[in-house]
Amino acid sequence: MDLEISSLLTRSPELRHDRMRIAGTGITVHRIAILSNLGHSPEEIVRKYKHLTLAGVHAALAHYHANRAEIEAEISADEAEAANLEAEFARQPQIA
Repeated sequence: MDLEISSLLTRSPELRHDRMRIAGTGITVHRIAILSNLGHSPEEIVRKYKHLTLAGVHAALAHYHANRAEIEAEISADEAEAANLEAEFARQPQIA
């Protein structure tokens, strides 16, 4: 039985901001890319997220490497938004 790599990834507008994710899961290619860039191997990722398959993680990594500039830009934008939210929260008056 041959498995099409494209069947391992999916996206839908109502989930994860329409970002590509491993089919049947909520784990996005972005999350796999971040974990990989932190030095986690595909095997370590599968051990951490037991519902993932090694094939799914490799498909996510292939998609990431094929679309690296776009995904890196989105990750950077997410990090900037998180930093802005943290700064905004820190400026809020503290309620005792």
